[in-house]
Amino acid sequence: MSGHSKWANIKRKKEKTDGAKAKIFTKIGREIMVAAREGGADPSNNSRLATLIAKAKANNVPNDNINRLLQKAGDSKDDYEEITYEGYGPSGVAIIVETLTDNRNRTAGDLRHYFDKCGGNLGQNGSVSFLFERKGMIYIDNEDGKIDEEKAMEDAFDAGATDFNFEDGLITVTTEANDVTKVAEKLAALGYTYDSAEAEYIPMTKTAITDEELLKKMEKLLDLFDENDDVQNVYHNWEMPEEPDED
Repeated sequence: MSGHSKWANIKRKKEKTDGAKAKIFTKIGREIMVAAREGGADPSNNSRLATLIAKAKANNVPNDNINRLLQKAGDSKDDYEEITYEGYGPSGVAIIVETLTDNRNRTAGDLRHYFDKCGGNLGQNGSVSFLFERKGMIYIDNEDGKIDEEKAMEDAFDAGATDFNFEDGLITVTTEANDVTKVAEKLAALGYTYDSAEAEYIPMTKTAITDEELLKKMEKLLDLFDENDDVQNVYHNWEMPEEPDED
């Protein structure tokens, strides 16, 4: 899975959220509340909740905030539903947007407006998903370089991984979509700390954008998704330009 664009998206989001952490807290908070309401507020008995709490901590959500969300989950009257939208962005880039919303009409209207504004169009279910594979993706930070590659690879495959990538301060473990939580739990039990462990849409082909104006529109479209509280995850097959190496 070398070169998968998800890490570029993670870096992009981390850079952009330094001054907008409240947005991240809100989005992860919704996921935690829904998971706690559906499967109980005890992460030891709710694997989905356990992985979301790990995701929250990786995004620097304070423990007090997480505990308040768990306490609030049983009392909240908010009724969120998960809805996935598909469409095409500038230059025919295929895009899948996962949302968690309490008002599907508002969310659909917002997304349609974003696509239209940036030279794309919101499509029907199935209009672009055939261009993606559904896989479990686990990301383990190794910026300090303390994790041994051979040991990590052995542990990952023993835990049930289907692929493994070790580069640039990041370990990427790929699993079957339905196995991601199970594999993440096994790795956590071995002492690994993951930034994210979720089933994702992985593009089977990439689409390049060469026109400068369309590049700007694509960046704008991703910014609009980031800024919308209803949007949880965005997947695309844009072959993003490589950032120049820092000296």
